[in-house]
Amino acid sequence: MVGVGFSPDWGNLVAVVTCNLALPASGRIGCSMPRSQFVRVVLGLLLFTGAALGATKPHVVSFGKWTSIKWCVGPNEAKCLDLKVRALYVDSRVKEFTLGTSHDVTERLFVVRRAFRVNDSLPGEVASPPHWVWQRGGWLLVDRMTGHVSAISLPEFDSYYSVASWYRDYVAYCGVSDDGKKLFAIVFQVGRRKPVLKKALGETAEDDMPDSECPAPAWERRPARVTFEADEGQKSTYAVRGHAADLVSGDEDDEKASN
Repeated sequence: MVGVGFSPDWGNLVAVVTCNLALPASGRIGCSMPRSQFVRVVLGLLLFTGAALGATKPHVVSFGKWTSIKWCVGPNEAKCLDLKVRALYVDSRVKEFTLGTSHDVTERLFVVRRAFRVNDSLPGEVASPPHWVWQRGGWLLVDRMTGHVSAISLPEFDSYYSVASWYRDYVAYCGVSDDGKKLFAIVFQVGRRKPVLKKALGETAEDDMPDSECPAPAWERRPARVTFEADEGQKSTYAVRGHAADLVSGDEDDEKASN
């Protein structure tokens, strides 16, 4: 068997291969290796080559320096807010731009919010270079080992209004319906297609400012629970158990407070 420390004598092997393959059986008198041993060496060499080619190349994932940008909001985008973005590099190449702090899901995986630029030039306008404006995007899942970066599809997540709160591989946020009229309490687990929790919270406020529908949900551990506060003084707490979430009653809240 070929081990990790196997280092073939390439010159000798070339001579043996030439001798065993190029010459007829009658002309192999000078070959120094029996055919059965030759077959074993060739098989071992193939295994060694396959293992070397199949070895996973390590990737380097890193962030660049923070850069201040303007994000204009409101119906007429008249108010511009200061945001800080930084590049996400994989093997020294820019893969995405991100904003905010990242969250480690595991030692291998982390999530971070995406930022991107769109071309704001109108049809017929001659702009060189194009007029680029910054926008907030959704969330990205990054694999440190493979260097793979993928978008997380979060149901009803609104990049303008929703504020995400991460705990382990769960994310909680207030989702907005497609028509912008209804608000939902949503808990999503990375790797699943459907949300762990989706409960109606009522009508949206339809405010013009970002992140205005509800603050970031608050997580607790042991047991894992998350609290949504769509309106001041109106809180809903849910216990998250595996792939499901249940509403916590007032008695359970009082019991925990007394412990």
